[in-house]
Amino acid sequence: MPIDAALALAAAPRRGEISWTPRDVQLYHLGIGAGADPDKDDPATDPDELRYTLETRLHVLPSFATVAGSGAPGVIAALSMPGIDVDLARVLHGGQNLTVHRPVPVAGTAAATSRIAAVYDKGEAAVLVLRTEVADGGGPLWTDEARIFVRGEGGWGGDRGTASRPDPPAGAPDRTVERPVRPDQALLYRLTGDLNPLHADPEFARLAGFGRPVLHGLCTYGITLKAVVDTLLGGDVTRVRGYGTRFTGVVYPGETLRVRMWRRADLVRVTVDAAERDTGVLTGTVVQHL
Repeated sequence: MPIDAALALAAAPRRGEISWTPRDVQLYHLGIGAGADPDKDDPATDPDELRYTLETRLHVLPSFATVAGSGAPGVIAALSMPGIDVDLARVLHGGQNLTVHRPVPVAGTAAATSRIAAVYDKGEAAVLVLRTEVADGGGPLWTDEARIFVRGEGGWGGDRGTASRPDPPAGAPDRTVERPVRPDQALLYRLTGDLNPLHADPEFARLAGFGRPVLHGLCTYGITLKAVVDTLLGGDVTRVRGYGTRFTGVVYPGETLRVRMWRRADLVRVTVDAAERDTGVLTGTVVQHL
């Protein structure tokens, strides 16, 4: 069987060192649309956008943690763990959860420890959970979990995990914004480290069952968090303490993301649609904040 759940769960954690610079942070922010906010008259020079793009004013959006170190993203990293041997064309990113212990510094070096924390048997598919804990000399920085959906790899009689689906937020959203996705957005975002050909190679995309390359789920993830921070958190990236979502649909470069936000005490609930197709792409999304 391509997935040996017992071996994957018993394997020793993978440890390594990661480092990043202001340039890495700037590239990530540009990859998720910083400097191009359609609500600004001149977004490239707007003071709020310069917090993401100018090194002398730089703040780090916490979702940068998903690419810090420019190594293989969670989806790819999980496939090289012991007990995991699957075809990349069968793999989809199912969800992402981030816990922020301290604000992410503009530059840093840290220790990253990764392991397969769970393997679920969904019948026609398997779900892998890759947990990564990152700490520097000052203590824990963040904990990241990537959920990887592998088509055709279930059915061995393992733990199915939870099957609950979050209820949609009730009532009208407090804010709704639209964020256009550039036609070349995936080509730019992949320079942060995710070189999965699904996001650039039309032939590979067709092999995976899509008509053309799709946007990285983590790019949509970053665009969404930036929209929440800029709209409801006063642009203060240090207020974010947790951020989780489920990827339930794909986004194609050139489409528009419709981001709906419901504010509830110390959290914001969010849904995201591909506006032109009126299709949900992120569900069960929650941003926890101070």
